[in-house]
Amino acid sequence: MSTEDFRHKYSHIPVAREGIPFIGAAMFATLITAVLGWSAVTMLLLAVTLLIGHFFRDPERVTNATEGEAVSPADGRVIGVERVGSVPLLNAPAMKISIFMSLFDVHVNRVPVSGAIRGMRYSKGGFKAANLSLASRENERNSLWIGADSGVDVVITQVAGLIARRIVCWPGVGDGVVRGERFGMIRFGSRMDVYVPERSDILVAQGQHVYAGETVLCRMK
Repeated sequence: MSTEDFRHKYSHIPVAREGIPFIGAAMFATLITAVLGWSAVTMLLLAVTLLIGHFFRDPERVTNATEGEAVSPADGRVIGVERVGSVPLLNAPAMKISIFMSLFDVHVNRVPVSGAIRGMRYSKGGFKAANLSLASRENERNSLWIGADSGVDVVITQVAGLIARRIVCWPGVGDGVVRGERFGMIRFGSRMDVYVPERSDILVAQGQHVYAGETVLCRMK
């Protein structure tokens, strides 16, 4: 277990700290072109700066889930709900809920259930489009096994996308986590796979838009 609390890395500001270097660089470039009088370039860079700021936004969320429910760890569109025979880090069948995060979604990830991190596995891989099913197996990804306080096991996998080039995950094995709190992010378009107990009541459907920390994905048995 880490001796340093991972929560100091997400002390809340309006944008994710991971995005500050990108926003700062874009603002600096915009300022320079404005000073030089390059109006057209300045307007273009200003638009880019606003888009980057929008991507790295980090709004507060309120979790109203009840005991035994798992909330979405990511903003985005549900692109798949299926039963699978095995789960990363666990040799057991489960229900898999896949969420695609577009460039326009919030990319800060949140914990689906309260409990403790029992295992983590980072896997190198490619950067295929995150909405393809093979991305779960072939893309760069990071899996977290959470032993929930309710006694069930939940696994979430952060999957890099076509232009995503960094997966960020703050907690370590042994850390306690609380449902709805921030735990990391994926830069620039990506995917989240959520594995819950096979007998769970799934409360979302393919095509539905979900919100991290707010939308209840399932009721676990």
